Amino acid sequence: MTAATLRVRRATVEDLDRLRSLWTSMHLPVTELEPRLTEFQVVENASGEMVGGIGFEVGTNHGRLHSEGFTDFSLADSARELLWNRIQTLSSNHGVLRLWMQENVIFWQRLGFKPADDEELKKLPANWNTENASWQTFQLKNEDVINAFEKEMAVFISAQKQRTARVTRRARTVRTLATVLALIVAAIAFAAAISLLLKRPDILNH
Repeated sequence: MTAATLRVRRATVEDLDRLRSLWTSMHLPVTELEPRLTEFQVVENASGEMVGGIGFEVGTNHGRLHSEGFTDFSLADSARELLWNRIQTLSSNHGVLRLWMQENVIFWQRLGFKPADDEELKKLPANWNTENASWQTFQLKNEDVINAFEKEMAVFISAQKQRTARVTRRARTVRTLATVLALIVAAIAFAAAISLLLKRPDILNH
């Protein structure tokens, strides 16, 4: 059986019993994973039977693969191919720049996962960091370049907002001056008219 005969999808409540059995067989903490059901992607065969699954937790620009398990390890790599495609799509949708996992599996290493060094571990979200944990990581996009770009964009947007605010203030000042000038002109015209009427009251008789 190959990836072509399998399909991957997000887990639903209907999958919970099967996932419990899978987690139990993999010696995973069932009670901890149950509330996180929606993190899981599952793989089914052509008969609709679950052959495996993996959790995918998203943090700020980071994604964590966890709790991988299979009912038939002869299909594991075929299932992983589908899961990897799905994870890449989810990562793109959520703006994930780097992936993390604790599985030390040749399949994932072939894709580019490698042991995280000290500098990379500094980027690991604090809530995932557990003492003496061994982490594998995969950089999807260059974080430094993207972070620098985001900072530049933030500076640019701030400058644009300040410029817009200055233009708005100037426009408001010009409108105010125009209004005051119009009122002064109107007042002068009114005063001139009154003065003319006082000097020549007979003008109204013409």
